[in-house]
Amino acid sequence: MYVVIVVGNLLIILAISTDSHLHTPMYFFLANLSLVDFCLATDTVPKMLVNIQIKSKSISYSCCLTQMYFFHFFGIMDSVLIAVMAYDRFVAICHPLHYTTIMSPRLCGLLVGGPWVFSGFISLTHILLMARMVFCGNNELPHYFCDLTPLLRLSCADTSVNKIFVLIVAGMVITTPFICILASYARIIVAIMKVPSAGGRKRTFSTCSSHLSVVVLFYGTAIGVYLCPSSVRTVLNEKASAVMYTAVTPMLNPFIYSLRNET
Repeated sequence: MYVVIVVGNLLIILAISTDSHLHTPMYFFLANLSLVDFCLATDTVPKMLVNIQIKSKSISYSCCLTQMYFFHFFGIMDSVLIAVMAYDRFVAICHPLHYTTIMSPRLCGLLVGGPWVFSGFISLTHILLMARMVFCGNNELPHYFCDLTPLLRLSCADTSVNKIFVLIVAGMVITTPFICILASYARIIVAIMKVPSAGGRKRTFSTCSSHLSVVVLFYGTAIGVYLCPSSVRTVLNEKASAVMYTAVTPMLNPFIYSLRNET
């Protein structure tokens, strides 16, 4: 799976960067999404593979915090980029005559550069809050990488500030982009229904089908991990959901987008 993630996403980046016909906003966002997916998987999967191979499951606290920083950094980027791509499809379908004017190189740069800065700030805040935690009991983490929720469960210090910040951030980087995506697709569906021919409606909707698949895969699991009450979550469910958005989704994205473009 990791080899497929690396090869698939790097091939998409290479294809988009070398083909001038693909130098459009949609493919610019897709190249950034592929880069983020590659980095997100690289942050967690290689360490897991090493643990399996050498039968050692230990990690130093500094390495744990570093892994957690980059996991949240690229995870936030993933969420925001998927929302940005929904906005791009909204403009392309609902305002086709003004698409090139609205999606200018400057705006595209801001829509990608802004999330990089925002993700770095939020991830650093998470690490600074976690660095003040005290662990005085069993330091066995019931997960395959260092994530916030399992680490907070191990702490014997007051974690109320951390938990409040997690909820605030989850609202900003999961709920808000998801609502924006729903609003964009609501407008897109209305616009598609106004297309007179069935063939035209099908062609228009096909430009969104790949993105919708990614939305379901990513947000379906992320919401279950970070926004569902702890009373309905289990360790096994958290690990299974984490595999979905750290390995399965980055692996499937190249197939989803390349197959859609091929048709």
